[in-house]
Amino acid sequence: MKKNEGQIETDLKDFQGQIFDGSSGDVGQQKFSIVVSTYHKSITSRLLAGAIETLREVGVSDSQITVLWVPGAWEIPLVVKKVLGNSDAVIGLGVVIKGETTHDQYINSVVSDSLGRLGLDSGKPIAFGLLTCNTVAQAEDRCGGKVGNKGSEAAAAVIELLRLFKQIS
Repeated sequence: MKKNEGQIETDLKDFQGQIFDGSSGDVGQQKFSIVVSTYHKSITSRLLAGAIETLREVGVSDSQITVLWVPGAWEIPLVVKKVLGNSDAVIGLGVVIKGETTHDQYINSVVSDSLGRLGLDSGKPIAFGLLTCNTVAQAEDRCGGKVGNKGSEAAAAVIELLRLFKQIS
């Protein structure tokens, strides 16, 4: 039987061990890089704005953020690899919209696998902020529309991971 979130919290109320969740804490003078695609720039610029706003909300100054524009989603992992040495966390932002061919599947797979591998190899948080949508309308909904802003969510994820890393070190 699958337990709901409320039941899990009830089950943990008597737990005496340590729990780390990264939900609070200072990110200090950490450096963030945001690698963002110019393809579908009307959408990716809103993802970028959401990411920057979320970083600012936790006290990250603009001087701690570097934005790197790349031609498309395909180029995101290569640039992420290049900036890892100068960054504590990286956010990759882009949009791939399904068309008449299967190109989207190839791009999404390579970008996803590459960013995951770079994160594991570097031990640094790398957010996957690539919208993989069937339509432009779905992408619009995810860059500040009715489904929220996935750029903001990607920034929140790396913030949480940096806090968690600090707690467990």
